[in-house]
This record gives sequence, structure tokens and C-alpha cells, in this order.
Amino acid sequence: MKIVIVDDDKAMRGLLRALCEGEGHEVVVEFGNGVGLLDYVTAHHPDVVCLDFNMPGEDGLELLVQLNLMANEVDVIMISGSENTDLKGHAADMGATGFIHKPFDQAAIIAELKAIEGTRNIAAKGAETPVAQDQEALKVQTPDQANTVRPRTAVIVDDSGSIRLLLKGILEAVGIKVIGLAANGKEGIEVVKKTLPALVCLDVDMPGMTGIEALPHVCASSPETKVVMITGNASRTIVQAAVAGGAIGYFLKPIRPAKVEEFMKKLLPQQP
Repeated sequence: MKIVIVDDDKAMRGLLRALCEGEGHEVVVEFGNGVGLLDYVTAHHPDVVCLDFNMPGEDGLELLVQLNLMANEVDVIMISGSENTDLKGHAADMGATGFIHKPFDQAAIIAELKAIEGTRNIAAKGAETPVAQDQEALKVQTPDQANTVRPRTAVIVDDSGSIRLLLKGILEAVGIKVIGLAANGKEGIEVVKKTLPALVCLDVDMPGMTGIEALPHVCASSPETKVVMITGNASRTIVQAAVAGGAIGYFLKPIRPAKVEEFMKKLLPQQP
């Protein structure tokens, strides 16, 4: 993977570079702060940005938001010395796909890099084929089929392009046909109305209409559709709101493919 490292501590950058290169990855550039980062990422399209959360005079979370807006398919690994789980969940909701804790633990960093590499490979497979919005998938149903969901089909609603592709790759690997993608709640509602999927993966935290706000509309549009929320924050408040709105469960960010696959095999088992 092509990796960018952003940290105000030169020694930390050097240690992280050595670990990344030791695993066969290429560190293409280092930044001591966020100046020039967005321009570089949009021009050169690296695979991963290792981004320090706490740099003097700069907000790592704000840089994360801008990266998610401008370079939606780059994976961002947040670097932080904080053990605050709320911070980790908040960063995940804002687009972080991994975390490295200070002081650095070599084995943990290597494991995180391998996890990111694995999810990127799955996302790449998801990107190989267009969303299956073909004539067969979207044809007008007969009266006896009206309001009946299409078996083993899914719509993914998430403002992160990398998460949409990752989930698409995971679902298709277990035989679930992805027939719609949406980047916000309002668009997701319309896609669900049109496609009537068996499953909707619905992000909680999206700009504009949130997933919690969109959830009752999705359920009303296709009552037989099963809705699974995607969130970095599994607080009691979020879980209760999701259940009250009609969701049957949630995936916790960062998305880990094995857990999603296990859940989906139980939720939508293949017919013998």
C-alpha cells in the first residue's frame, strides 16, 4: 500500500515509517502537520493516510472530515494516545477505518495494517463490478409481487465511498446481490422505494438526513426489508433509537469483514 504519515513528532514518523516499510508498504511522503495534506492526497491518491489526532494548532478530526469529503476512498488510520472510546467511535463515524495507539505497539500496528490491507482488497473486488441495477433487478413487479422484497438483495447507504465498496464486496462474497448504493439518507430512501431489497445497510451518522432520521421512512417504503445500522457509536441511546425505528441490528465501525459475514449468513441464509 502507498502510505502517507502525518505526525508532528519526527521520531514517531520515523518509527511508523520503519514498521510500514518492514511490512512491504511504501511510505510516499511524511507531513509534520496538515499543511498541504489535502492537496497531496487529491493529486496523488495514496491508499492510506496515518493521521495524528493531536497536533499543535490543528484538529486531526477536522482533517479527517475534509479527507472524507475530498478523497472519499482513501483509508485513514487515526493516531492517538487517548484511550477515550468515545473519541474512537466519533472518529470511526467521521470516516476513520483504523486506529494506532501511542505509545506504539509494533504487533498492534502490524495487525492494523494487515486488517486495512484486507479490507482494501475486499473493497477492490466490490469495485470490479458495477452495482447490479440491471433491468432484471429493477423491472416493474407484477401485482402479486408488489411490495415483496427481492430475495438476497441489498442496498448500502453510507456517505463513505470506501465503506460502501467494502460492504458491497463483503455482501457479494456471501452471495447477496447489491442492487443499490446511496451516499445520504434522502437518496437511500428513494433507492429503497425503487428496488425493494431484502436488506439495507444504513449508516447512522451522515450529513443532512441521518440514518436514524431515514430509518422509519426506509421501513415504511419497504416493510419486509431488514435494516442493519452502521455506526461507530454503540451507545445505549443510538441502539435504542435504532431498535425503536425498526432496525434489527448494527455493524460497528471500523467494519471487520469476518463479523459482517457471520452476521449475514445467519440473517439471510442461502437456500440449500
